[in-house]
Amino acid sequence: MDPTTDNAGSSDRARSSLEALRTEISKAVVGQDPAVTGLVVALLCRGHVLLEGVPGVAKTLLVRALAASLELDTKRVQFTPDLMPSDVTGSLVYDARSTEFSFQPGPVFTNLLLADEINRTPPKTQSSLLEAMEERQVTVDGTPRLLPDPFLVAATQNPVEYEGTYPLPEAQLDRFLLKLTVPLPAREDEIAVLQRHAEGFNPRDLRAAGVRPVATAADLEAARSAVAKTAVSPEIAAYVVDVCRATRESPSLTLGVSPRGATALLSTARAWAWLTGRDYVIPDDVKALALPTLRHRVQLRPEAEMEGVTADSVITAILNHVPVPR
Repeated sequence: MDPTTDNAGSSDRARSSLEALRTEISKAVVGQDPAVTGLVVALLCRGHVLLEGVPGVAKTLLVRALAASLELDTKRVQFTPDLMPSDVTGSLVYDARSTEFSFQPGPVFTNLLLADEINRTPPKTQSSLLEAMEERQVTVDGTPRLLPDPFLVAATQNPVEYEGTYPLPEAQLDRFLLKLTVPLPAREDEIAVLQRHAEGFNPRDLRAAGVRPVATAADLEAARSAVAKTAVSPEIAAYVVDVCRATRESPSLTLGVSPRGATALLSTARAWAWLTGRDYVIPDDVKALALPTLRHRVQLRPEAEMEGVTADSVITAILNHVPVPR
Protein backbone atom coordinates (compact mmCIF):
# COMPACT_ATOMS: atom_id res chain seq x y z
CA MET A 1 0.00 0.00 0.00
CA ASP A 2 1.16 3.52 -0.83
CA PRO A 3 2.18 5.23 2.46
CA THR A 4 0.76 8.52 1.18
CA THR A 5 -2.65 6.95 0.59
CA ASP A 6 -2.53 5.27 4.01
CA ASN A 7 -1.71 8.57 5.73
CA ALA A 8 -4.54 10.32 3.91
CA GLY A 9 -6.97 7.61 5.01
CA SER A 10 -5.82 7.88 8.61
CA SER A 11 -6.25 11.65 8.49
CA ASP A 12 -9.77 11.34 7.07
CA ARG A 13 -10.77 8.81 9.75
CA ALA A 14 -9.44 11.09 12.48
CA ARG A 15 -11.31 14.06 11.02
CA SER A 16 -14.53 12.04 10.89
CA SER A 17 -14.16 11.02 14.54
CA LEU A 18 -13.73 14.66 15.61
CA GLU A 19 -16.70 15.73 13.51
CA ALA A 20 -18.68 13.03 15.31
CA LEU A 21 -17.40 14.50 18.59
CA ARG A 22 -18.95 17.87 17.74
CA THR A 23 -22.24 16.17 16.81
CA GLU A 24 -22.28 14.17 20.04
CA ILE A 25 -21.79 17.26 22.21
CA SER A 26 -24.74 18.94 20.49
CA LYS A 27 -26.99 16.23 21.96
CA ALA A 28 -26.50 17.89 25.35
CA VAL A 29 -25.72 21.54 24.49
CA VAL A 30 -27.87 23.66 22.19
CA GLY A 31 -26.68 26.63 20.17
CA GLN A 32 -23.05 26.91 21.31
CA ASP A 33 -21.33 25.70 18.13
CA PRO A 34 -18.39 28.19 18.27
CA ALA A 35 -17.52 27.06 21.81
CA VAL A 36 -17.77 23.39 20.81
CA THR A 37 -15.47 24.01 17.84
CA GLY A 38 -13.04 25.89 20.08
CA LEU A 39 -12.80 22.93 22.45
CA VAL A 40 -12.04 20.59 19.54
CA VAL A 41 -9.35 22.99 18.24
CA ALA A 42 -7.78 23.10 21.72
CA LEU A 43 -7.64 19.30 21.83
CA LEU A 44 -5.86 19.26 18.47
CA CYS A 45 -3.34 21.88 19.62
CA ARG A 46 -2.68 20.39 23.09
CA GLY A 47 -3.96 23.67 24.50
CA HIS A 48 -6.14 24.79 27.39
CA VAL A 49 -9.45 26.63 27.20
CA LEU A 50 -11.04 29.39 29.27
CA LEU A 51 -14.83 29.55 28.97
CA GLU A 52 -16.41 32.83 30.06
CA GLY A 53 -20.09 33.58 30.45
CA VAL A 54 -22.74 34.49 32.96
CA PRO A 55 -23.97 31.69 35.27
CA GLY A 56 -26.44 29.30 33.71
CA VAL A 57 -25.35 29.23 30.04
CA ALA A 58 -24.14 25.58 30.13
CA LYS A 59 -20.37 26.19 30.44
CA THR A 60 -19.92 23.22 32.79
CA LEU A 61 -22.33 21.06 30.79
CA LEU A 62 -20.34 21.79 27.65
CA VAL A 63 -17.12 20.44 29.16
CA ARG A 64 -18.89 17.45 30.72
CA ALA A 65 -20.40 16.61 27.33
CA LEU A 66 -16.92 16.79 25.77
CA ALA A 67 -15.61 14.39 28.41
CA ALA A 68 -18.54 12.01 27.87
CA SER A 69 -17.86 12.02 24.10
CA LEU A 70 -14.21 11.01 24.59
CA GLU A 71 -12.80 7.84 26.05
CA LEU A 72 -10.62 9.85 28.42
CA ASP A 73 -10.35 10.15 32.18
CA THR A 74 -11.87 13.36 33.53
CA LYS A 75 -12.08 15.08 36.90
CA ARG A 76 -13.81 18.22 38.13
CA VAL A 77 -12.68 20.80 40.71
CA GLN A 78 -15.10 23.41 42.04
CA PHE A 79 -12.91 26.42 42.76
CA THR A 80 -13.92 28.22 45.96
CA PRO A 81 -12.28 30.92 48.12
CA ASP A 82 -11.03 28.34 50.65
CA LEU A 83 -9.52 25.90 48.13
CA MET A 84 -5.82 25.23 48.73
CA PRO A 85 -3.15 24.50 46.05
CA SER A 86 -2.64 20.98 47.43
CA ASP A 87 -6.36 20.31 46.87
CA VAL A 88 -5.60 20.61 43.15
CA THR A 89 -2.10 19.17 42.74
CA GLY A 90 -2.01 16.59 45.54
CA SER A 91 0.15 16.32 48.64
CA LEU A 92 2.36 14.06 50.74
CA VAL A 93 0.39 11.95 53.21
CA TYR A 94 1.91 10.20 56.23
CA ASP A 95 1.33 6.45 56.33
CA ALA A 96 1.42 5.29 59.95
CA ARG A 97 1.93 1.64 58.96
CA SER A 98 5.00 2.23 56.83
CA THR A 99 6.09 5.32 58.83
CA GLU A 100 6.75 7.04 55.50
CA PHE A 101 5.21 9.84 53.46
CA SER A 102 3.54 8.85 50.20
CA PHE A 103 2.24 11.09 47.44
CA GLN A 104 -1.54 11.31 47.08
CA PRO A 105 -2.29 12.62 43.55
CA GLY A 106 -4.76 15.48 43.26
CA PRO A 107 -7.50 15.82 40.64
CA VAL A 108 -5.05 17.48 38.22
CA PHE A 109 -3.75 13.97 37.41
CA THR A 110 -6.30 13.30 34.69
CA ASN A 111 -6.75 13.76 30.93
CA LEU A 112 -9.44 16.42 31.07
CA LEU A 113 -9.62 18.69 34.12
CA LEU A 114 -12.74 20.81 34.51
CA ALA A 115 -11.72 23.81 36.62
CA ASP A 116 -15.12 25.21 37.49
CA GLU A 117 -15.36 28.94 38.30
CA ILE A 118 -11.58 29.29 38.39
CA ASN A 119 -11.76 33.01 39.17
CA ARG A 120 -13.60 32.43 42.45
CA THR A 121 -10.43 31.16 44.13
CA PRO A 122 -7.52 33.37 45.31
CA PRO A 123 -4.41 33.89 43.11
CA LYS A 124 -2.32 31.46 45.19
CA THR A 125 -4.56 28.54 44.27
CA GLN A 126 -5.00 29.79 40.70
CA SER A 127 -1.22 29.70 40.31
CA SER A 128 -1.12 26.03 41.35
CA LEU A 129 -2.21 25.24 37.79
CA LEU A 130 0.56 27.23 36.10
CA GLU A 131 3.20 24.50 36.13
CA ALA A 132 0.65 21.83 35.20
CA MET A 133 -0.61 23.82 32.21
CA GLU A 134 2.80 24.82 30.86
CA GLU A 135 5.13 21.97 31.82
CA ARG A 136 2.57 19.12 31.95
CA GLN A 137 3.91 18.16 35.35
CA VAL A 138 3.45 18.88 39.06
CA THR A 139 6.31 19.38 41.50
CA VAL A 140 5.59 18.42 45.12
CA ASP A 141 8.35 18.43 47.75
CA GLY A 142 10.95 18.98 45.03
CA THR A 143 9.91 15.94 42.98
CA PRO A 144 8.41 16.52 39.51
CA ARG A 145 5.58 14.17 38.55
CA LEU A 146 4.43 13.96 34.94
CA LEU A 147 0.77 14.38 34.08
CA PRO A 148 -1.07 11.99 31.73
CA ASP A 149 -1.14 12.60 27.99
CA PRO A 150 -3.40 14.01 26.64
CA PHE A 151 -3.92 16.69 29.30
CA LEU A 152 -6.36 19.58 28.89
CA VAL A 153 -7.57 22.16 31.39
CA ALA A 154 -11.03 23.48 30.57
CA ALA A 155 -11.70 26.32 33.00
CA THR A 156 -14.93 28.24 33.38
CA GLN A 157 -15.20 31.72 34.82
CA ASN A 158 -17.87 34.30 35.46
CA PRO A 159 -17.33 37.81 34.08
CA VAL A 160 -14.83 39.68 36.25
CA GLU A 161 -17.35 42.32 37.33
CA TYR A 162 -19.30 39.66 39.23
CA GLU A 163 -19.04 39.74 43.02
CA GLY A 164 -16.53 37.39 44.64
CA THR A 165 -14.23 36.96 41.63
CA TYR A 166 -10.42 37.29 41.49
CA PRO A 167 -9.14 38.33 38.03
CA LEU A 168 -6.67 35.85 36.55
CA PRO A 169 -3.13 37.30 36.28
CA GLU A 170 -1.73 37.95 32.80
CA ALA A 171 0.82 35.12 33.15
CA GLN A 172 -1.93 32.59 33.69
CA LEU A 173 -4.23 33.99 31.02
CA ASP A 174 -1.38 33.59 28.54
CA ARG A 175 -1.26 29.85 29.35
CA PHE A 176 -4.75 29.40 27.92
CA LEU A 177 -4.72 28.72 24.20
CA LEU A 178 -8.26 30.02 23.71
CA LYS A 179 -10.73 32.20 25.56
CA LEU A 180 -14.22 31.30 24.42
CA THR A 181 -17.21 33.44 25.28
CA VAL A 182 -20.41 31.51 25.97
CA PRO A 183 -23.26 33.94 25.29
CA LEU A 184 -26.90 33.76 26.28
CA PRO A 185 -28.72 31.57 23.73
CA ALA A 186 -30.88 32.93 20.96
CA ARG A 187 -34.64 32.76 21.54
CA GLU A 188 -35.08 29.68 19.32
CA ASP A 189 -32.22 27.88 21.07
CA GLU A 190 -33.61 28.71 24.50
CA ILE A 191 -37.00 27.32 23.47
CA ALA A 192 -35.23 24.14 22.30
CA VAL A 193 -33.49 23.87 25.70
CA LEU A 194 -36.81 24.12 27.53
CA GLN A 195 -38.41 21.57 25.21
CA ARG A 196 -35.60 19.11 25.94
CA HIS A 197 -36.10 19.56 29.67
CA ALA A 198 -39.87 19.13 29.27
CA GLU A 199 -39.17 15.83 27.48
CA GLY A 200 -37.09 14.58 30.42
CA PHE A 201 -33.53 15.68 29.61
CA ASN A 202 -31.35 15.48 32.73
CA PRO A 203 -28.08 17.44 32.41
CA ARG A 204 -26.60 15.32 35.21
CA ASP A 205 -27.17 12.09 33.26
CA LEU A 206 -25.58 12.53 29.84
CA ARG A 207 -25.66 8.82 29.08
CA ALA A 208 -29.45 8.87 29.31
CA ALA A 209 -29.39 11.79 26.87
CA GLY A 210 -27.62 9.54 24.36
CA VAL A 211 -24.11 11.00 24.64
CA ARG A 212 -21.61 8.23 23.95
CA PRO A 213 -17.82 8.08 23.48
CA VAL A 214 -17.16 8.52 19.76
CA ALA A 215 -13.42 9.33 19.75
CA THR A 216 -10.45 7.72 21.47
CA ALA A 217 -7.01 8.89 22.48
CA ALA A 218 -5.68 7.13 19.35
CA ASP A 219 -8.05 9.15 17.14
CA LEU A 220 -6.86 12.32 18.83
CA GLU A 221 -3.19 11.42 18.32
CA ALA A 222 -3.79 10.66 14.63
CA ALA A 223 -5.56 14.00 14.23
CA ARG A 224 -2.72 15.87 15.93
CA SER A 225 -0.19 14.22 13.60
CA ALA A 226 -2.24 15.30 10.59
CA VAL A 227 -2.52 18.88 11.88
CA ALA A 228 1.26 18.99 12.34
CA LYS A 229 1.64 18.28 8.61
CA THR A 230 -0.65 21.13 7.56
CA ALA A 231 1.44 23.45 5.38
CA VAL A 232 2.16 27.05 6.40
CA SER A 233 3.60 29.34 3.73
CA PRO A 234 6.11 32.10 4.63
CA GLU A 235 3.46 34.65 3.66
CA ILE A 236 0.96 33.23 6.18
CA ALA A 237 3.60 33.17 8.92
CA ALA A 238 4.42 36.81 8.17
CA TYR A 239 0.70 37.68 8.24
CA VAL A 240 0.34 36.15 11.73
CA VAL A 241 3.36 38.13 12.94
CA ASP A 242 2.04 41.38 11.43
CA VAL A 243 -1.35 40.94 13.16
CA CYS A 244 0.30 40.29 16.53
CA ARG A 245 2.81 43.13 16.17
CA ALA A 246 -0.04 45.51 15.35
CA THR A 247 -1.57 44.84 18.78
CA ARG A 248 1.65 46.05 20.41
CA GLU A 249 1.35 49.35 18.55
CA SER A 250 -2.36 49.92 19.15
CA PRO A 251 -3.10 53.16 21.06
CA SER A 252 -6.02 51.41 22.79
CA LEU A 253 -3.85 48.74 24.42
CA THR A 254 -1.28 48.77 27.21
CA LEU A 255 -0.34 45.14 26.54
CA GLY A 256 -0.09 43.53 23.13
CA VAL A 257 0.25 39.93 22.01
CA SER A 258 3.54 38.20 22.87
CA PRO A 259 5.46 35.86 20.56
CA ARG A 260 3.81 32.98 22.47
CA GLY A 261 0.47 34.40 21.33
CA ALA A 262 1.67 34.50 17.72
CA THR A 263 2.68 30.85 17.97
CA ALA A 264 -0.73 30.03 19.44
CA LEU A 265 -2.53 31.79 16.58
CA LEU A 266 -0.54 29.85 14.01
CA SER A 267 -1.36 26.57 15.80
CA THR A 268 -5.09 27.23 16.03
CA ALA A 269 -5.23 28.38 12.39
CA ARG A 270 -3.56 25.11 11.31
CA ALA A 271 -6.04 23.07 13.34
CA TRP A 272 -8.98 24.94 11.83
CA ALA A 273 -7.59 24.51 8.31
CA TRP A 274 -7.32 20.75 8.85
CA LEU A 275 -10.80 20.52 10.38
CA THR A 276 -12.26 22.21 7.32
CA GLY A 277 -10.59 19.67 5.06
CA ARG A 278 -7.47 21.48 3.84
CA ASP A 279 -3.81 20.57 4.25
CA TYR A 280 -2.63 24.19 4.05
CA VAL A 281 -3.45 27.42 5.90
CA ILE A 282 -5.10 30.44 4.27
CA PRO A 283 -5.61 33.97 5.70
CA ASP A 284 -9.26 33.22 6.50
CA ASP A 285 -8.11 30.51 8.94
CA VAL A 286 -6.05 33.09 10.81
CA LYS A 287 -8.99 35.52 10.88
CA ALA A 288 -11.39 32.81 12.07
CA LEU A 289 -9.30 32.01 15.16
CA ALA A 290 -7.83 35.46 15.90
CA LEU A 291 -10.47 36.58 18.41
CA PRO A 292 -10.58 33.49 20.67
CA THR A 293 -6.79 33.09 20.49
CA LEU A 294 -5.82 36.72 21.16
CA ARG A 295 -8.61 38.43 23.14
CA HIS A 296 -7.23 37.37 26.54
CA ARG A 297 -3.62 38.22 25.65
CA VAL A 298 -4.19 41.97 25.30
CA GLN A 299 -4.93 44.60 27.93
CA LEU A 300 -7.02 47.70 27.31
CA ARG A 301 -6.05 51.18 28.42
CA PRO A 302 -8.45 52.43 31.14
CA GLU A 303 -9.53 55.40 29.04
CA ALA A 304 -10.31 53.13 26.06
CA GLU A 305 -12.32 50.82 28.30
CA MET A 306 -14.32 53.79 29.61
CA GLU A 307 -15.16 54.72 26.02
CA GLY A 308 -16.65 51.26 25.44
CA VAL A 309 -13.74 49.82 23.48
CA THR A 310 -13.33 46.04 23.85
CA ALA A 311 -10.47 43.65 23.12
CA ASP A 312 -12.58 42.08 20.37
CA SER A 313 -13.22 45.44 18.68
CA VAL A 314 -9.50 46.31 18.73
CA ILE A 315 -8.48 42.95 17.24
CA THR A 316 -11.23 43.15 14.61
CA ALA A 317 -10.02 46.61 13.58
CA ILE A 318 -6.46 45.29 13.30
CA LEU A 319 -7.61 42.38 11.11
CA ASN A 320 -9.35 44.89 8.83
CA HIS A 321 -6.22 47.07 8.66
CA VAL A 322 -3.32 44.60 8.28
CA PRO A 323 -2.72 43.74 4.58
CA VAL A 324 -3.77 40.19 3.68
CA PRO A 325 -1.32 38.11 1.63
CA ARG A 326 -2.51 37.13 -1.83
